[in-house]
Formats: sequence, C-alpha cells, structure tokens
Amino acid sequence: MNQTMTAGSSLSAQDERDIHAILVAYGSSIDQRDWKRLRACFSEDCEADYGSFGKWHGAAAVAQFMKQVHADLGATLHRISNIEIRKVDGQVSTRAYVDALLMPVQNGGPIHRGIGYYDDQLIRTSGGWRIARRQFTPVLID
Repeated sequence: MNQTMTAGSSLSAQDERDIHAILVAYGSSIDQRDWKRLRACFSEDCEADYGSFGKWHGAAAVAQFMKQVHADLGATLHRISNIEIRKVDGQVSTRAYVDALLMPVQNGGPIHRGIGYYDDQLIRTSGGWRIARRQFTPVLID
C-alpha cells in the first residue's frame, strides 16, 4: 500500500494528494507507454540524474529516453511506494521507492528488475505539481 508521510510540512492535503499522484503517474505512464503524460510529470527545464543510466535536461529528453529504452520490452510494472513529502524553507522534496519489473517481448527472454529510490524536488506550475530535479539511487539492478 502506498502511503504519504509528511514531516515539517505546511502543504495542504490537496497538495499532498497531487504530489502523490504525479509520482505514481510517472510509473504508470511508462507502463502504459503514454509518453505525453510522462513528459507532463516533469518541469520543462528539469534535471534528471539516473546514475549510470544517464542524465537529462528537460522533460522532452527524459520522455524520449524512456520511450527508446522501453521500445523493445514487453510489459513493465513500475511500482512507486513509500512516498515521503517534505517542505523545508519553501522547497518541496520527496523520496519514493521504485520497484520496476521489465519483461521481455518474447517468452524466454531476459527479465530485468530495478529497485531503488527517487529523491525529487517538485515545483508548483500553472499546470500543477511537476518534478524539477530527480536523483535515482539504485539498490538492486538485476
């Protein structure tokens, strides 16, 4: 079960729900291959650092990379959980766990799994909350 835990926050309950929703939408967008929706999870000038997988500047670059990487895969399941939201000195940050299962297109192909967490900074835009900075920390890549 996904839970939102808030420490030192003056965010409204609606803000917390909206932040939770954008983080979950990130994983669901990849699984549904909805690249427009994925792009909308990030600010246009975002910075995304996925460690050894790469670094990108801008929502379009993140979405393009994810589209390319997932093109030759079968079903995927990106589960986002343990969402913790903090607001400190006016900045909103989150930590969320990710457990991604990447299935092959053909039976018998390799199955990949990535487990880790995202440390994000979020900003409120006219279109809602967006991920402005992301740091992925892997715990298990198989």
